Amino acid sequence: MDFAPSARTEELCGRMWDFMREEVFPAEAVYHRQLAEHGPHHHPQVMESLKESARRRGLWNLFLPAVSGLTNLEYAAVAEISGWSPVIAPEALNCQAPDTGNMELLHMFGTPEQKRRWLEPLLTGEIRSAFAMTEPDVASSDATNIRTRIRRDGDVYVVDGRKWWTSGAMDDRCQVLIVMGHTDPDAASHRRQSMIMIPRDTPGVTVERDLPLFGYHDQHGHAEVVFRDVRVPAENLLGGEGDGFAIAQARLGPGRIHHAMRAVGMAERALALMVERAGSRVAFGRPLAEQGVVRDLIAQSRIDIDQVRLYVQKTAWLIDRYGAKGARTEISGIKVAAPAMATTVIDRAIEVFGAAGISDDTPLAYFYAWARALRIVDGPDAVHRRAVAREELRRTPPYISCEPSVSAQDAGGIVHVAD
Repeated sequence: MDFAPSARTEELCGRMWDFMREEVFPAEAVYHRQLAEHGPHHHPQVMESLKESARRRGLWNLFLPAVSGLTNLEYAAVAEISGWSPVIAPEALNCQAPDTGNMELLHMFGTPEQKRRWLEPLLTGEIRSAFAMTEPDVASSDATNIRTRIRRDGDVYVVDGRKWWTSGAMDDRCQVLIVMGHTDPDAASHRRQSMIMIPRDTPGVTVERDLPLFGYHDQHGHAEVVFRDVRVPAENLLGGEGDGFAIAQARLGPGRIHHAMRAVGMAERALALMVERAGSRVAFGRPLAEQGVVRDLIAQSRIDIDQVRLYVQKTAWLIDRYGAKGARTEISGIKVAAPAMATTVIDRAIEVFGAAGISDDTPLAYFYAWARALRIVDGPDAVHRRAVAREELRRTPPYISCEPSVSAQDAGGIVHVAD
């Protein structure tokens, strides 16, 4: 198990850091100013300049091994750097959810026509997409609960249902939604679901509202969408009838690890801000960096970040070696560990910044909101802990002993170490 960066990884990371320092970080204020001027779902023009630069720098579509030639382990290092600016940098590289997951699905399961119509323009960044799985009326942590109906009617499918947290649907560039629903409610629980491609402008598709995340409105939106008698050609089905659950797992595995990679980057930036603040702020006659309690926050943050990074690297290595199915326990593990670590480190940084940390004068408040949301996105912590525990309970340990290591005499309760 070798996590040493390859020569290509080191070269790409160098290019990525140049891009971040020269263009991405300076663009953050411009991006937010353009949103403030034109509305929360306006596409800031500065993003197009960043995307063109990323193409020129060879930093485009790095998430997809079949296109970039990178392994998951190699991509992890670049994705972590993009997490330092998680709103702007991933989109600049065309490595932004939900498009990444949707492109992976189309690459794996799409027909030639589906790839021509939707995958190709997604890969070039001409359009955006949305993913509609979660529903407001059921516990969506259990995907077998989904109620949206996909019914065959001759050469079309008819879709009826309500979705929410449909990421990407508020963006005017969104051209297609991948929707999961029931095609056969009477089938086995994991064979009831299918996925279908629905153009956003199809009659019967209504984007009802955007759902803010702790008060923050993402530029691409997390929409509540209603489907009423939506009719699309049968050839829009992704994969076969009953394949939806398996396709969802194929999509969510890589997505979860990408989120974890970026969470490490967010935590690194929070720690960097914490260190800078500790060195420049004076309280009780001394810089914060000389206060023992602050040093403890900094030290524990470094330990926590490095532990999770190694866990992410191990998971990426396992996916490269055995596929997502062979790394399913580790994928669930990092899905719990990385957002929890990021939330904790960001919270420590907020503590060091005080009131400034909960304002919009630093990125910490948004980082905290997004890191906390990641503990729900793509399956809540409880579901992933359940998966890890299930695998652990199936293991056969190499040795178990119930023999006591100490013995106690009745008289006086004196404990003697057993020979």
